[in-house]
Amino acid sequence: MGSERSQPPSTPTPTPLHQSDADDDDDDDNVKQLNECSSLYLALQDCLVNTNRNWKSCQIEVQALKSCNERKKNDKGK
Repeated sequence: MGSERSQPPSTPTPTPLHQSDADDDDDDDNVKQLNECSSLYLALQDCLVNTNRNWKSCQIEVQALKSCNERKKNDKGK
């Protein structure tokens, strides 16, 4: 019985998929809006956990997230 160790094949370092996005002028606005909507999403998730996945009890959070996503969509169209 040999005690050879096989080494995993080396993988090349992946290149960023959205590298060109870093050059956009409106990145700051996108990040601010993403942060706003993501915090609303997390609030919705917390509500669902606390209410045993009762969507009716979390309608305030649902509507807030919906409004944020609609604002994001409308701002993108301008």
